[in-house]
Amino acid sequence: MKKIMQISAIDMSMYKLLGELNRTTVSKGIETIAVCSKGDYQSLIENDGVIYSPIQIDRKIGFSNLKTVFQLVKLFLKEKPDVVHVHTPIAAVLGRVAAKIARVPVTVYTAHGFYFHENMTPLVYKICFNIEKIMGKFFSDLIFTQSQEDADIAIKGNFKTKKDIICISNGIDVDRVFNPDNITGIEKERLRQEFNIKQGDTVLTFIGRLVEEKGILDLLKAIKHLHRADLKVILIGDVIQGDRTKNGLGEKLDQFKKELNDVFFVGNRSDIPQLLSVSDIFCLPSYREGMPRSILEAMAMHNAIIATDIRGSREEVIDEETGYLVPLNNPDEISLRINLLMNDKSKLAEFKLNGRKRAVQLFNEKRVIETQLHHIERKIRENAI
Repeated sequence: MKKIMQISAIDMSMYKLLGELNRTTVSKGIETIAVCSKGDYQSLIENDGVIYSPIQIDRKIGFSNLKTVFQLVKLFLKEKPDVVHVHTPIAAVLGRVAAKIARVPVTVYTAHGFYFHENMTPLVYKICFNIEKIMGKFFSDLIFTQSQEDADIAIKGNFKTKKDIICISNGIDVDRVFNPDNITGIEKERLRQEFNIKQGDTVLTFIGRLVEEKGILDLLKAIKHLHRADLKVILIGDVIQGDRTKNGLGEKLDQFKKELNDVFFVGNRSDIPQLLSVSDIFCLPSYREGMPRSILEAMAMHNAIIATDIRGSREEVIDEETGYLVPLNNPDEISLRINLLMNDKSKLAEFKLNGRKRAVQLFNEKRVIETQLHHIERKIRENAI
């Protein structure tokens, strides 16, 4: 493999989700081109030795998608990549259509959680399922899934032959970045002062877009029910402007900000490992996920986990061992589990230790990347015969 093009809708995904994969291919002498909508991460991506080639990829279905496909075809014909590797729902469809038209030798699709999921209506599920099947069967050479559940569904649904559907899992840097031993006491003390964390307080964190689908309103309702003065809550992430008007989300969040004193809306932060190092519990009450990286990051940093019992999350969290799995859309259950952990410090400590062990053993990013590159090289060889 001499040249690979990575496709995602936004450059934040390109840097945060695919950064280590891109750095690895660059280190192996593979020309690596990032194709995504132009954003604020260009310099960071280019600093990793990746060629930044912005193309507007809207995250909704519309006439602009046709223009994107045309621009992608033009780029593929010019660059002649050996591999096009697509990510995120709309970008993955448009990228694969363009790759087919441009006759790219190998097209790889990583499903960061299939768009269809168990909580959809049967009709919507069937439509989304069949779109994924058609795109997999006719527009992909390899399908990587992050969850085994997705891989099993794809194999049973005959999206591709079994050998070309591979569960790669998800991974993080458990050695350098998400390692509690690498966080200094000075850094921890700075954060304790920033959030007024006192001895005996329990700290709970959330990482993700502040959007209803991530369960943020369920979490805030649960916290409101608790009435615990010894609980500090750090919400990492922001609400995208387009989401503020959906179902009055912006107004609801603003109301919670007024009502909850010890809940800190900190927006996007670059010191995620440090923040997680002063946290005890991580909560992700999401309605849909692939294999959420945020849970892995929190586990690696000695956090007990409370997550919804959905695809992906239930592969990462062992109920009653590394945390709790709770029903969907259930603030009362979230509140109950937070309270249980706050009142049982020995169980909290046990979950923390178990989580770190599980993250190190099963979710090391190096192994995930090696698996991907191995199968991509295999497919290149097969297609060359």
